[in-house]
Amino acid sequence: MSGDAYAAAGVDVAAGDKAVELMKAAVGRTHGPSVLGGVGGFAGLWDALDLKGYEHPILATSTDGVGTKIAIAQAMGVHHTVGLDLVGMVVDDLVVCGARPLFMTDYIATGHVDPVKIASIVGGIAAGCEATDTALIGGETAEHPGVMAPDEYDIAGAAVGVVDQPRLLGAHRVAAGDVVLALPSSGLHSNGFSLVRAVVARLGLPWETPIEEFGRSLGQEVLEPTRLYARPCLALAEALGDGLHAFSHVTGGGLAANLARVLPAGLGAVVSRSSWEVPPVFQWLRRVGDVAWASLERTLNLGVGMVALVTPDAASRAIAVAAGYGLEAVPIGRVASLSEFDAAARAAGAEAGDIVQGAKGVDGGSVLLTDSYR
Repeated sequence: MSGDAYAAAGVDVAAGDKAVELMKAAVGRTHGPSVLGGVGGFAGLWDALDLKGYEHPILATSTDGVGTKIAIAQAMGVHHTVGLDLVGMVVDDLVVCGARPLFMTDYIATGHVDPVKIASIVGGIAAGCEATDTALIGGETAEHPGVMAPDEYDIAGAAVGVVDQPRLLGAHRVAAGDVVLALPSSGLHSNGFSLVRAVVARLGLPWETPIEEFGRSLGQEVLEPTRLYARPCLALAEALGDGLHAFSHVTGGGLAANLARVLPAGLGAVVSRSSWEVPPVFQWLRRVGDVAWASLERTLNLGVGMVALVTPDAASRAIAVAAGYGLEAVPIGRVASLSEFDAAARAAGAEAGDIVQGAKGVDGGSVLLTDSYR
């Protein structure tokens, strides 16, 4: 094989180098004094002296992707927003335990490196990192000719954060009487898109179709990036102190399944479906897709992207702090003892689908969903 054999095999090293040059400025804006070196090293370096102020620092880590939402971004030719989604899915998980995000790395696999496209994706990731005070200190773009189509790509990321052990949030803090506060989502976020895509495919609608109730095209609505909760959640942790017991990031599985993950065994949360208004995109999917509420609530966030469990005397303060970040926190339920939970279930005439116990390997508490959505 004459000439550049690697290029002949489908891998364009020069294009990869060009993508790095295009993304360097955006990535550099996420770097603070704790980041050592710059873009292009074999490993990202972060100065752990930043942890000296912690009494008992605990490192937290999370990893995720964006799922099949990628297919819509590819179809629309819009690639910046999925970078923001990636940060939301990864960093929003970190803050659930009260951790401050420190740094993140990303991975992009593609059939062919288009430098402008790759730089757009990484630009979105960098923008999300800036908005969550997270340093983007490394990444990899891998060209997979013959394995992926030239226009195809997928992305994943991982992040590390830190929380002081006395401030660690979770089920061990949750108590009967805690108020369940809902923080609004920005839309579909980044899960459940196999259902969304199936509905749209069945209808035969192009993503460019204008939808009157959205005030924009279908594709623009469903590509709305995942809300970034890091700053408001950490502000709640700082302001409420012991009045904040836990967060739950509402992703795959919906509200009930994710809330159950942060409840201890022996306690249950009673949540009223009528306590918040379901946003138009979910109502549209239910109506035009003829999808039952039961399926939607097991798949999508239905307008609640993050949940905070707080003591009753801290609830009004939490609502005020959230409002300072432009978020309307809404009380949607309370944590109850097992006897109170059972009594509420009987009073509501709860059926099997109304109660969720544990999820994703966590043998925790239970969640009862009452009333009807509005």
